[in-house]
Amino acid sequence: MAAFVDRVVLHVSGGAGGHGCVSIKREKFKPLGGPDGGNGGDGGDVILRVDHQTTTLLSYHHTPHRHGENGEGGKGDMRGGRQGESLVLPVPEGTVVKTRDGRILADLVGEGTEYIAAAGGQGGLGNASLSSQKRKAPGFALLGIPGDEQDIVLELKTVADVALVGYPSAGKSSLIAALSAARPKIADYPFTTLVPNLGVVQAGDVRFTVADVPGLIPGASEGKGLGLEFLRHVERCAALVHVLDCGALESERNPISDLETIEAELDAYATDASFAGADGTVVPLNERPRLVALNKVDMPDGADMAEFVRPELEKRGYRVFEVSAMSRAGLKELSFAMADLVMQARTVVAETPAAVPVQVLRPRAVNEAGFEIRREERNLEPLFRVLGEKPVRWVKQTDFTNDEAVGYLADRLAKLGVEDRLFKVGAKPGDAVVIGTDDDGVVFDWEPTMAAGAELLAGPRGTDLRMEDISRPTREQKRQQQQDRRDAKSAARAELEAERKAGIWTESVNYKHQQRPSEDGE
Repeated sequence: MAAFVDRVVLHVSGGAGGHGCVSIKREKFKPLGGPDGGNGGDGGDVILRVDHQTTTLLSYHHTPHRHGENGEGGKGDMRGGRQGESLVLPVPEGTVVKTRDGRILADLVGEGTEYIAAAGGQGGLGNASLSSQKRKAPGFALLGIPGDEQDIVLELKTVADVALVGYPSAGKSSLIAALSAARPKIADYPFTTLVPNLGVVQAGDVRFTVADVPGLIPGASEGKGLGLEFLRHVERCAALVHVLDCGALESERNPISDLETIEAELDAYATDASFAGADGTVVPLNERPRLVALNKVDMPDGADMAEFVRPELEKRGYRVFEVSAMSRAGLKELSFAMADLVMQARTVVAETPAAVPVQVLRPRAVNEAGFEIRREERNLEPLFRVLGEKPVRWVKQTDFTNDEAVGYLADRLAKLGVEDRLFKVGAKPGDAVVIGTDDDGVVFDWEPTMAAGAELLAGPRGTDLRMEDISRPTREQKRQQQQDRRDAKSAARAELEAERKAGIWTESVNYKHQQRPSEDGE
């Protein structure tokens, strides 16, 4: 038997984009074919889609990690990589998507409603797309960008017009079975209902949905018993019906105390801001229209109990109905009263204009750089952090094993104005510069000589002369090098002379002259 799961934590990640291809066309009698590397394909998205055939989040409870398909890398002969397939995850209607800290991302209501939980990464450009009049045959391509990754919380909240609330074994399941064609589990022990049950009720020309949710006990708003599982499925309902047990045999319980307990839990529960009305206001559970159904009046002493508590309930402002799910007494009057509340709520929604947020389109300012530079400190050394959508994306697209690709990145950053801004904020050659955050940032030792114009530098394909250490020494450095050579020669002469005087240097001229007479036989 499949279990009912209405809250899961889902780990989603979009597919990574495919890398661009580096290729040069080689064909007979066409030695200068030019670059023909294709672009990489985009990664697939992870999409949540409402499906009426799906009633639970059980499958995501067992397999919470979901990943979009990666894009295929580009190929030669101008062949682009295949796009990654998007992963569509069916969810029940009424699913609310949140972050781990409770921020609401989407409220999925209506067949086919979609939400992109994790977007796929962008594919990298091949060297054919990077070629220009000045850079005719690039020896590099851009890398694909990884897809978005996040942890989201899925909460299923029943979509119904009226909710039946009450203590366990108050007869809610029997009541919804008598009012509609729903057939929930019914037994003579508490907490029989472990999952929400929905039933469609027809009262005259009005058709509405009634939800039978798990029973409530003291402390439910704090998570005791089935607590939050109960209250979560009440949030969408326009009206509530308190089902009070008039046939309970427990001496410490009575319908009045049961009602007060339920009302206290409704007061303590905080409704999500996503369930605001058409005017944008959130109606707490304890302020919504309510009816009272005194159930089990057909049982011994049930009618007497109902007659005893009815004046007190009406004094408190409740509309009271004496009903019996077994004999169906009073169900017609109760159903028409619920239909009146539903029609009133629908009329308010129809007459009140929806609070649509105004979309303000602000064009980018002329002097807006599109990035920012923050000055920080790390190990008592200055550090400059570059943040912005373009610089961070460009770093992810760069193959740092290819000098030409690094030079292309330097050209893009210089054209964007990053180098000029570093000068203005006080950066000096050799300072550490980080592009991105601590999680995915790349650290550079900043050298302002990395100027634009790599397409004008002649060199083998895939290299950049600016990456090589070919700096010419200054005049002062040349003078110092010459003086160092003179000092080294003087030190060498002094060392040899000291060895000669000490008799260690036996190959000296004087030593040979002294030995020559003995060699002649004198």
